[in-house]
Amino acid sequence: MTLTPAIADFDAQPMRDHVVLITGGAQGIGRGIAQAVLGAGGSVLIGDLDAEAGRACIDEWNVGQRAAFRRLDVSSEGSVKGWIAAALKIFGRIDGLVNNAGIADPDIGSFAELTLARWNEYLATNLTGAFLCSKHALASLKENHGAIVHIASTRALQSEPHTEAYAATKGGLVALTHAMAVSAGPDVRVNAILPGWIATDDWRKPASRRTPKLSKQDHAQHPAGRVGTPQDIGGLAVYLLSANAGFITGQHFAVDGGMTVKMQYL
Repeated sequence: MTLTPAIADFDAQPMRDHVVLITGGAQGIGRGIAQAVLGAGGSVLIGDLDAEAGRACIDEWNVGQRAAFRRLDVSSEGSVKGWIAAALKIFGRIDGLVNNAGIADPDIGSFAELTLARWNEYLATNLTGAFLCSKHALASLKENHGAIVHIASTRALQSEPHTEAYAATKGGLVALTHAMAVSAGPDVRVNAILPGWIATDDWRKPASRRTPKLSKQDHAQHPAGRVGTPQDIGGLAVYLLSANAGFITGQHFAVDGGMTVKMQYL
């Protein structure tokens, strides 16, 4: 008699028959996540303010009915409701949601001169957008025992000067992650990815695409030996969305080539 568990087959396409919604999915990290989901056998609906970039994704991917694009403003509840409705009309279900859309520029200048309007713009896009999308996708996610992944930032944990609005919203996403995991479980798992330096210049729409300008020093300062790419985030996102991560919820994962654990002195 043996108590050793049987060896289970590894699913090389863990997203097969899964539908994943990705905000800000037409360029950069969002596009990298979308392509990773497609590569793992899933279907995607990407939402983005840039319709040109969204249409370019669908044309370049050429995966038929497994990918769709709808314009989305995550700061507008009406736009979010319409986007979720479109997902259900097109695919009939929602298995995963990646809240990636956000204002990407961390530098807001002098804190003393930061206007309330600009502060609220960061909140509305980076944090409230994740709340709205999660809220309106939750019912379908619960039906399918789905998962949510918030894309935060290592700036939730450490900062440079003049980044208060950006850092506050990314820190808010980390807190939202563990709060939602407790409330939405066991039906829905919620985790966060905290990207570090991810080069996205060659993951833009065709008209804006270019080779990243990175020096040897840029790469060498990372313990992993290089600056990150959208594929690095996509691989972890697929894992967290899949049944392989079924015992992981409420957690946040820094994907930064080791920079947050590296002691630095001037």
